[in-house]
Amino acid sequence: MQLASAVDPQLADLSNKLIYSAMAVYLIAMFAHMFEWTFGSKGAVAVRSTEQAGLAETVAAAGAANAKSAKKVTVTVASAGGGTTTLTRTALAGEGATVVTSGRGEDETDGPGAAGTSERADLAGRIAVSLTVLAAMLHAGGVLTRGLSVSRWPWGNMYEFSCAFALAMTTAYLGLLASRKKVRWLGLPVTLAVLLTLGVAVSVLYTESEQLVPALHSYWLAIHVSTAIVCGGAFYAAFIATLLYLGKDSFDKRMAAGLATGPLGTSPSIWRRLPAASTLDKLSYRINALVFPLWTFTIIAGAIWAEAAWGKYWEWDPKETWSFITWVAYACYLHARATAGWKGRKAAYLALAAFACWLFNYYGVNIFVTGKHSYAGI
Repeated sequence: MQLASAVDPQLADLSNKLIYSAMAVYLIAMFAHMFEWTFGSKGAVAVRSTEQAGLAETVAAAGAANAKSAKKVTVTVASAGGGTTTLTRTALAGEGATVVTSGRGEDETDGPGAAGTSERADLAGRIAVSLTVLAAMLHAGGVLTRGLSVSRWPWGNMYEFSCAFALAMTTAYLGLLASRKKVRWLGLPVTLAVLLTLGVAVSVLYTESEQLVPALHSYWLAIHVSTAIVCGGAFYAAFIATLLYLGKDSFDKRMAAGLATGPLGTSPSIWRRLPAASTLDKLSYRINALVFPLWTFTIIAGAIWAEAAWGKYWEWDPKETWSFITWVAYACYLHARATAGWKGRKAAYLALAAFACWLFNYYGVNIFVTGKHSYAGI
């Protein structure tokens, strides 16, 4: 039996200071991303979009005036990327010709990104990424010193898990950037979510650095909880991609219907700078598909740990039950995404429901439900 080591108050205090410092830098990074989106809306891409919209109106008016003499053209619209409407404009077509589009259409191209074509916006975006890297380093230092202050893994309660979960969100975003994925548009929602998570952690969930209850003194803490943290960060990135897919798909349909604004009255410039709807849909699917086996392993590792700590692999504890519900929800999404009749928006709604299950499994079960996993510390 190992004796619990004493708490190092200096390292615990340093951890708190590093977390608060990281929050300050994340806040500045968030404002930099906001400037990027603001300046980008005034860039050349916005001007070009306005010009194209005016040209489209002129062409439509001319077409209406000459409708009697125009040749009839039938346009068949196919589903691209799972439910995204694709339109192809044809300049010349014989009478009764049928134009068929499939897959990713000519009009469905990725936007230029949050900065558009504005150099000032691009500079703001680069500064935001640099600040996010600095914040992540401070954040990682805060998590590390928290663990060193008690000589254990730093995710034994909800405060520590929230800090690690927020770090996982940032790491997932920076990892995508490091792999040369054009996902800087994720910067604003990621920094906002990290600030909210850390804000709740330090104001509501905070507990002093202390030793764990006997049931948590196991090497399975490093295995089981760390994989849950990684899954949470990746699921959040997929959640944002799913939300934006639904918004971009709605925007495409509104533009096809001749409406001048985006969903909920938002500026069209925002949606034109995002990737195509099919790109967002694929990104969400690939992240969820990649992480799902790891979530499966997380549940299995938890069951093995439960047998070692409590003598049974599974007792339908609230945390175990909702972990399984979350697993079923993501399994349903992945199955629906591969089924022709459920691709697109229907599958996206399942992805949102699955993430809601994960979120309730963390906050709802830990705070409001009593069970063997009640280690929130609040």
